[in-house]
Amino acid sequence: MKIINKETGKRVGSKDEDVKSHSKKLKEEDPILRNANKSDEYEEMSEEYSAMDPPDAYDKVRAIGADYDAMDPFIQELMDEHKEVVIKTNEFDAALLKFKTNSYVFDDEINNTFNDFFVYFDNHILPHNRKEERHYFRLLHDRLIESGEHGNGDNPSTAVDLMEDDHIKFIQLGSLVFNLLGLGIRLRDVESKILTFDLAYNTGRELSELLRLHIFREDETLFPLSQQLLTKEDFSIIHE
Repeated sequence: MKIINKETGKRVGSKDEDVKSHSKKLKEEDPILRNANKSDEYEEMSEEYSAMDPPDAYDKVRAIGADYDAMDPFIQELMDEHKEVVIKTNEFDAALLKFKTNSYVFDDEINNTFNDFFVYFDNHILPHNRKEERHYFRLLHDRLIESGEHGNGDNPSTAVDLMEDDHIKFIQLGSLVFNLLGLGIRLRDVESKILTFDLAYNTGRELSELLRLHIFREDETLFPLSQQLLTKEDFSIIHE
């Protein structure tokens, strides 16, 4: 992705990322683990949740909860990066709302915020995702399988599969909203322009919400779960 020139509709600026294509079908189920800590406190609950039976999104009660100081430095680094992603995502979301309120007319603030977000998406969010995928997700998936926290079937899914699916959807949604904005700028027909920008707005809001939810799931459940299941040897591989 590159920066949008609001006058010409052309891409300028940052270097394109080489994003690998994925043929993997996005799952409809949400296998994120919400109550993986089998402590006495959780065992006393009348209902137990597993990786394949998640509670509602943003449910702090059933999330494990993260103790930042107890995390491995690799996990701490991911959590620190998440804080910045949330700030950038909220700025992008606010610009989308202003864009719609302005009847889909660009001003300097909206255009600059969109540009900044897509540059940040390419230079920070995608590399962050690749960092998680390089060793961390593979090792955690194996530990989840070993611990019994997985779905059924010959190729059981775990919470890691959901996180990887989110990464794919980030690319799909980000590319779509960027291209729709660029297309809308070039359209002369007013009705077509508004319809295109409206689709860009809704797609952008979906991307913003998915980013925030993804971060919540990782910070509140996946990361503390990783600290429980991954071994010192696992973390030594992750740090390579």
